[in-house]
Amino acid sequence: MTKISLKNMFVKIHSLLLTGFFLILISSCQRNEKLNKPNIIFIMSDDHAAHAISSYGGIYDKIAPTPNIDKIGSDGIRFENVFCTNGICGPSRASILTGKYSHRNGFYKNEKGGKFDKDQWTFPKEFQENGYQTALFGKWHLGSEPVGFHHFKYHDNKGQQGFYYNPIYNENGNRVTEKGYSTNLTTDFALNWLKTEGENEKPFMMMLQFKAPHRSWEPDEKYRNLFGDQEMPYPITFNDNYEGREQTAGDTDMTMDFFNRKDMKLSPPDSLTGKKERNKWLRAGDKRGFGEGWLPQNGMTQEETRKWKYQRYIKDYLACIKSVDDNIGRVLDYLEKSGLDEHTVVIYTSDQGFYLGDHGWFDKRFMYEESLKMPFLMKYPGIKNQKKINRDFITNIDFASTLLDIAGIQEKEELQGRSFLSNVLDKNSKDWRQSMYYHYYEFPFWHHVQPHYGIRNEKFKLIHFYYNIDVWELYNLQNDPKEMTNLINDPSYTDVIKEMKLELKNLQIEYGDDKSLDEFRSITDANFGHIGGKGIRE
Repeated sequence: MTKISLKNMFVKIHSLLLTGFFLILISSCQRNEKLNKPNIIFIMSDDHAAHAISSYGGIYDKIAPTPNIDKIGSDGIRFENVFCTNGICGPSRASILTGKYSHRNGFYKNEKGGKFDKDQWTFPKEFQENGYQTALFGKWHLGSEPVGFHHFKYHDNKGQQGFYYNPIYNENGNRVTEKGYSTNLTTDFALNWLKTEGENEKPFMMMLQFKAPHRSWEPDEKYRNLFGDQEMPYPITFNDNYEGREQTAGDTDMTMDFFNRKDMKLSPPDSLTGKKERNKWLRAGDKRGFGEGWLPQNGMTQEETRKWKYQRYIKDYLACIKSVDDNIGRVLDYLEKSGLDEHTVVIYTSDQGFYLGDHGWFDKRFMYEESLKMPFLMKYPGIKNQKKINRDFITNIDFASTLLDIAGIQEKEELQGRSFLSNVLDKNSKDWRQSMYYHYYEFPFWHHVQPHYGIRNEKFKLIHFYYNIDVWELYNLQNDPKEMTNLINDPSYTDVIKEMKLELKNLQIEYGDDKSLDEFRSITDANFGHIGGKGIRE
């Protein structure tokens, strides 16, 4: 071999080595960029109570485990004290998107609540403007068309509630009917998008939002008899008599009496042939003066009826969650197999909590613990396999700031929440809030829950119900975690009440919600419009 050929060979080898080095360097830079700007999958179910997730414990944890949801927390962190600021679907979703209370984002209630102002700032818009690929799949429930997403496909029937079976979706402005079960379908759409967009150089932020386990709790066909004939346990407050809370907890349309026949999966008699007659029969029990107290069959006592309705409800509710958990497992499996899990943050939450027979109820709305608390689990690449638990006071207005922080996007001054990422990463969080503020407006539909505002700290909760009553409630959460004893007239708590009222007032001033009761009542009375043609349910 000549000197020239040897020289050429060494030049080529050197060139190849340099090329390889730069390719590795570029790849490393890309990996670092992905870690600095991780992908985010924000998963939210509708009406999923924390005490229906096995990692949170409760009476269903062994009967109806949720291993895939649990895994998000076990590979990351589980938050114990996450609270909604207005415990109803649309307003909570609006607060999550905007990082603001209802009185700042303008979306107060579902019934006659109008449409979400899509022109205001939301975190998906910010992600889109900062180079993220953005997508939304599943339940939107805000009336106006989603903005800030490169791709969306959301439930677009029944006031944007959607159907469990063969639902109608709005895909980028076009309505399309899909065949199948909504929880499975929504996941299919999300995974298909991930397979095409998830491997791109740009990071992505995807919102995957299930209709389940919202009323009317229709399980997938394969899970319709998941729990068979076994008797499900009853919450210890199932037989609550509402002593000392007669005008508030004792005056609702949320007890077992208000399950309708459709909730119980009953079929109208053959003698009812007209659609109007059949619907009226199915809706008996829906609300006051509309057939409450109906019996499923002759000879059943009122107490037997209550228990029968609860058994049907809780089995259907938990069966719906089984499908949610299955599909979250599909998402986690794909992330792991594709390698995306190494630089993808996964969050699981709900729009608020829910009553699972607690206090004899279903639904949400109240500031009591079961509906106030939101599940929140986060799988974060930097805290993998540490099985951490966080107990800081976090609210749904904090979600937007935190998501921006995760992505390295500067927080907006207009936001009322704050990032809790430092709380996740074990940095100093000693200056974190010690209490939270809540305000619910809707009345009387759908469940006749009085509008109220209140404050919760580690030990106490103070609530003021104000629409056509003027009632205060105080609970010692350490001694009475189930909130069965109203202490507002107990003289030994006079100083506590005084301190709590002062702190409540200060929070109302801080958040800009310091209005007169007449002004609050006018919001409840106002008709802001409907989401759909006939308005929205639940």
